[in-house]
This record gives sequence, structure tokens and C-alpha cells, in this order.
Amino acid sequence: MDADAPPARCGLLDPIPSVVSMDLTTSIPTSGAPAPSLVARVEALTKSYGAHGARVDALREVTLGIRRGEFTAVMGPSGSGKSTLMHIMAGLDSPTSGRVWLGDTEISGLDDEKLTLLRRRRVGFVFQSFNLVPTLDIEGNLLLPFELDGRSPSARELEWIDELESTLGLDQRLTHRPHELSGGQQQRVAIARALVTRPELVFADEPTGNLDSRSGREVLRVLQAATRDYGQSIAMVTHDPVAASHADRVLFLADGRLVDDRARMDAAEIAQYMLAMEGVA
Repeated sequence: MDADAPPARCGLLDPIPSVVSMDLTTSIPTSGAPAPSLVARVEALTKSYGAHGARVDALREVTLGIRRGEFTAVMGPSGSGKSTLMHIMAGLDSPTSGRVWLGDTEISGLDDEKLTLLRRRRVGFVFQSFNLVPTLDIEGNLLLPFELDGRSPSARELEWIDELESTLGLDQRLTHRPHELSGGQQQRVAIARALVTRPELVFADEPTGNLDSRSGREVLRVLQAATRDYGQSIAMVTHDPVAASHADRVLFLADGRLVDDRARMDAAEIAQYMLAMEGVA
């Protein structure tokens, strides 16, 4: 999509087409065309399960790019393929056909060992269930990515960790175990852990799903700040219009296809749009 022109908007309650043509000129710029840098992209991505009459297409010929330094939300009805898309872009699953890049690295053909290294060094993850190690204190959880990579953080990385701890209000909680923190505090730890290695892209899978509304808003503000203040690229899968309204861009999937690509929307707009999508599903 041309970076200088906002995507066309249909009425929120207008019928939503089952297929919107999204070729390389709409989501992935052609060579020579001015466009924002892409931190990740997929081309003609298809993911199928089963065979013959029992085959299910979770994704169908999806082509899109995640822009560097933006907070992108991926939305869609249940079964639309949004989680499958995230898992493939993060190297957690492989496509049936199509191509996947992280930066300039095509990952769709990498073996398991190379994918593991790529995820460890270039990608961060924030999950709905926090996924903190209960036997480690908060500082130990924050340093875990370095331990898994077989190294100690550099002096510059230690300064960055200190900044994250202070910014996220964790500096007085470093000796606590996860169970001693509230859900919102645990999710802030998970976000900090995802950011400590300065990954190219952070994938957030329903990061507010287990939080009350106040804690959820706090976490979303943290994700916004990571993009606004530090230029972090974030791709968030969510079903929550309030969560998606914090994003710079909202991608809508339906029946395994990309059906719309919008600039920032407010929660009411997103909710109406989702209702319209479900009404024509």
C-alpha cells in the first residue's frame, strides 16, 4: 500500500468482500517505489491442514508486509488464520506454500536449528499466559534470553535492561518471583524480556487476554511506548477492538485471506467493522 496515501475506507457496515485482491503493489512495494522499510513480509502464503476432502486452508495466498517501527494489529473472526499467520512469520510453523522473510532473510526454507537461532536472536515474544519461569526471580527472567543464547549481556545491554526496568516500574521488583506480582506486572516483565535483546520484531499473541481492563490498558500503553519511544516493531494478534485501537495499523483477516489494511482506527470503528465481518461470514 502506498505509504503516502491512506487506504480507501468502505462504510463500516457495508458488505465486506470475501476476497480483496492484495498483490505485491499493495502491501509489498515493488522495486524503485518509495515505501517504508519492512521488518517482515510474506508472499502468496498458504497454510493447509489435512488432505483431499478433509483439507482445510488456514491461510490462502496471503501477501503482506509489517512495517519497521510500527505497532501493527492483526484481527479477524475465530478461525480467520491470524494466529497461524503470526506463527509462520515468527518461524514457529512452516507454510504449505509461499515465502516468508524476516528483514532480508528468507526463513521459509530454513532448517529447525537455524530457525531456533533466528527466533532467539532476532524475534521477541509476548504471550497471553505470560510464560515467565516461576522458579526464577524477575531479574532472572529478564536475563533468560541471554542465558539461552549462551552469553552474558554486554555493558551496553545492561544499561538497556536497567532502562527497561526503570521505565516499566520493575526496578523495585527484581527479587520477586512471578507469583508475587499482579497479572499486569507479570505481563510488563514479559514485555521487558521480549525487548532486552532489541529484537527486530516482537510478536504479541493476545497480550491482554488474561488481564483486567485497567491492567490491559497499562500493557497496551507500554507496547505503544516501545514503538513510539524506541522504534520497536510490534505485530499483535488480538480479538479485542480496544487493544487494536492502540495500533498504528490494523490488518483484517477473514477465511484465511487478507481483506483489509487500515490506518489507526478507534475501538468503536473496529468493533463495528468486526461485526460486519462476522455478519457476512
